[in-house]
Amino acid sequence: MGIYLNPGNGKFQEALNSKIYIDKTRIIAYTNQVLKSNQKYICVSRPRRFGKSMAENMLAAYYGCSNDSHPQFDNLEIAKYESYEKHINKYNVIYLNMQEFLSNSKTIDEMLSLLKSRLLFELKMQHQDCLLFDDTNLTFSLQDIYAQKQIPFVVLIDEWDCIFREKQQDTEGQKKYLDFLRDWLKDKEYIALAYMTGILPIKKYGSHSALNMFAEFSMTNQRELEEFVGFTEEEVREICEEYHRDFEEMKTWYDGYSFLNVKSVYNPKAVVEAALSGVFDSYWTKTETYEALKKYIEMDFDGLREAVVKMLAGNRIRINTGKFTNDMTTFENADDVMTLLIHLGYLVYDFEREEVYIPNREISKEFYNAIEGAGWKEVIRAVKNSKELLESVWNMEEEQVAVAVEQAHYETSVLQYNDENALSYTVSLAFYAAREYYTVIRELPSGKGFADIAFVPRRKYADKPAMIVELKWNKEAEGAVSQIKRKQYVKALEEYKGNLLLVGINYDKVSKKHSCVIEQMEVN
Repeated sequence: MGIYLNPGNGKFQEALNSKIYIDKTRIIAYTNQVLKSNQKYICVSRPRRFGKSMAENMLAAYYGCSNDSHPQFDNLEIAKYESYEKHINKYNVIYLNMQEFLSNSKTIDEMLSLLKSRLLFELKMQHQDCLLFDDTNLTFSLQDIYAQKQIPFVVLIDEWDCIFREKQQDTEGQKKYLDFLRDWLKDKEYIALAYMTGILPIKKYGSHSALNMFAEFSMTNQRELEEFVGFTEEEVREICEEYHRDFEEMKTWYDGYSFLNVKSVYNPKAVVEAALSGVFDSYWTKTETYEALKKYIEMDFDGLREAVVKMLAGNRIRINTGKFTNDMTTFENADDVMTLLIHLGYLVYDFEREEVYIPNREISKEFYNAIEGAGWKEVIRAVKNSKELLESVWNMEEEQVAVAVEQAHYETSVLQYNDENALSYTVSLAFYAAREYYTVIRELPSGKGFADIAFVPRRKYADKPAMIVELKWNKEAEGAVSQIKRKQYVKALEEYKGNLLLVGINYDKVSKKHSCVIEQMEVN
């Protein structure tokens, strides 16, 4: 057993020993399907602390031939599959964390030299009975060992993209790195599986798309691996039941990631911390300073600031992710910046609608910190004033609400204000503070149409009134409230019982003034 060659199952055992362990071993059923096939090359990109290393520790423990891992896996999901016994502990495993080699090198050339020499050292130690044509050549040595032993290699590479994140300007070094990976892995019979993980998808270099044999599973399309990205809703419910935590709060804080077939994916780092501590707070975002987000949203691209303000207000933005070059320096427009933020975990991509949005309360707070640090004083003022606006609604102070929305409109002049949809952006941002108490639902399907914005108090804030807000452009606020009643929007809140406020807000484009009408009713 070595450090990088057949490292054993100790790291996976640490995961099993943890207070909270979620069984994700069914991913092995997928990797077993693609072993020794044209689909054996897998590149998984996810944000930091989304279980990438844990998955590779699991794969190393399962495939590695230097240990017996049956005691670890026999009671897990993978043991139910026909392929389980066929592949467990049947392969040589090479498990590398590229960050470790980069941190011990000054240049990419030096890093590659260190990596090769270290692997060759362990290959010769563990396979002393093999004759090697050239024991200084990594590829030839792997070919010779496989030819003599007929035991293929499973190559696991963690932090594969650290070169592109930390050596951003060294394009020549990056190309050498891609060439090394291609020459080492591509079309090699000794490779049974090559599984790489990182934050960024594979770098596009025109003719230097050296790793085109890899199938990519990224935050814009996780394909068959969707359920393994984070925790699913069912898994989080079970955690909340075991630790007696408020599931509704867990969902508000850490849900929001979504894919084609798995619509609710939770941040695993944050869920574990909240479950163990019993305190809902920003856990994932604290693993990196808000400066990382701030430097991207400050970039001077047309439409970027407006897009961020709209998303902070709870809206979605349509973007094109196809031109992103998968690095952290080459940006041509606002879409490229937002695509990077998808891969970093700050935004979520709706594949079907081609839209991005801020996923949950934890990330929303990080955006707030970033724009405050970026000096967006007007937007910050609108957000800070939102608490007073909310209290004015609760107190049914119609004039104060109209004035507050007016002020929010003034503060968010970055938004084009020319229709009812634009009004909704302003009102959503003006009600930013409501997210502390409410589940906010835009375009809520109801009796005979869609309510513009519904605010449903979460369980722990049951003393707060529910609110239905209807918006009008150049009409009358009274008509907005009448529409709520006429179209029976209240029916959408069938499970809610208690105090309900009907709020109508209108903008008169001639007088450029807002008006508000609030009515109270009881839902039994």
